[in-house]
Amino acid sequence: MNMTSIMRAWGRAVAGQLHYRMLLLTFIPFIAALLLWGAAMWWGMQSLMDFLQTWFGEHNAFQAAGSVLNMLGLIAFKTMVVPLVAMWVLLPLMIFTSLVCIALFAMPAISQHVGSRHYPALEQKNGGSLLGSLLHSFSSFGIFALIWLLTLPLTLIPPVSLILQPFLWGWLTYRVMVYDALALHADIDERDALLKQHRPSLLAIGIVAGLFGAGPGLLWLGGVLSVLFLPVIAAVAIWIYVLVFVFTGLWFQYYCLDALQVQRQQQEQPQEQPAA
Repeated sequence: MNMTSIMRAWGRAVAGQLHYRMLLLTFIPFIAALLLWGAAMWWGMQSLMDFLQTWFGEHNAFQAAGSVLNMLGLIAFKTMVVPLVAMWVLLPLMIFTSLVCIALFAMPAISQHVGSRHYPALEQKNGGSLLGSLLHSFSSFGIFALIWLLTLPLTLIPPVSLILQPFLWGWLTYRVMVYDALALHADIDERDALLKQHRPSLLAIGIVAGLFGAGPGLLWLGGVLSVLFLPVIAAVAIWIYVLVFVFTGLWFQYYCLDALQVQRQQQEQPQEQPAA
């Protein structure tokens, strides 16, 4: 793991986030995600709540949930079990929606902005595409969702949850972000080689970004305490997610382009030495 490169990319991402173009860039993904989730909650939220209420009643899940909450000293939340489960189920979908909106609307602009300002001599080989980004994102989320569901009972064990959840979100974030960060400049072979060489560093960036995203996640889950303000809470949570992911996109972009530049320089050196 190259901590020097990680911290250098982080510092440049902080400075880049303050640029007015990057601040304006948060609004398009935010509006897209907000419209999508506004429509989804308007048409499907009550149906989801009714389904969970029926399922809990038919499978005697209220008693089991009450026992678990009582064991954890959270029996006061027993009446909020159904809304809390609904929020918990929707949370990964909300985060993934924000990631996809960033991939579609923000990452191409971030790549152009960073590449033209800081890596103008770096050749653009266009190894990725919009369709490839979508397929890569959805396939990564499919793997993530399967592992997340299988390990969901482990979230009741605090030490395991503190390790497992950031690792899973970090893996998903780096998988989605790295493809888009290298789509314009790297070809397929270069991307595969860079992923193989820098996977620990990229995963570390993803995990830190996942920890940054814990705040809006807790805010979203807190919506069960105030259903009246749920639309406002959802909007604020989505905007914070978008802001975090734009910063994360900048962080990955600086790290990946710097690593790609070093990789190409190392490949050119053996060719230049015999000629000399």
